[in-house]
Amino acid sequence: MLIREYTPGDLDALRRMHTRQGFDYAFPDLADPIFVSKLVVEDDDGRAVMASLARVTCEMYLLVGREDNSRLSSRGPAVTEGSFFDDGAGDPNTQREIPRCARNDKPDTRGRAAKAQARWAQLLALHAAGERDLLARGLDDAHAWLPPPIARRFGRRLEALGWVRDDAWTPYCNRLKASG
Repeated sequence: MLIREYTPGDLDALRRMHTRQGFDYAFPDLADPIFVSKLVVEDDDGRAVMASLARVTCEMYLLVGREDNSRLSSRGPAVTEGSFFDDGAGDPNTQREIPRCARNDKPDTRGRAAKAQARWAQLLALHAAGERDLLARGLDDAHAWLPPPIARRFGRRLEALGWVRDDAWTPYCNRLKASG
């Protein structure tokens, strides 16, 4: 058994392996530079019998500033999906005290709503610029792992921007460790 770098001469064998596996995904473009590792197992007769192909995957992070950090809560971070887009009413993980108007003792949501609209507009602009930037860098997709407290509500926002929840395949992570 020999493990070696992929060569274009292995392409037909790898295509056959892919077809025989019968999984529902297109054969990857191995000439794409986002494939950073392409290893082939060769049997004793010199035939490619297995391959490991690794492509760069883009993981997205969204960091949101807040002008008033003095209201940090013991319940969690100051900026959550609920506080990012609305007052979080009804969600115990994001609910905050809403200031009352002096005249009629009704909740003052105008200021909060305007801030939420401004943050949404900022997110839309950042999302579009980020997509253009990633495409210019040769990436094909981006992934986001949402913390459970915001997954349902913020996931709907992402879906509105064209993201899809990908539960079709079960993700696993290998935290690489340097030996030595």
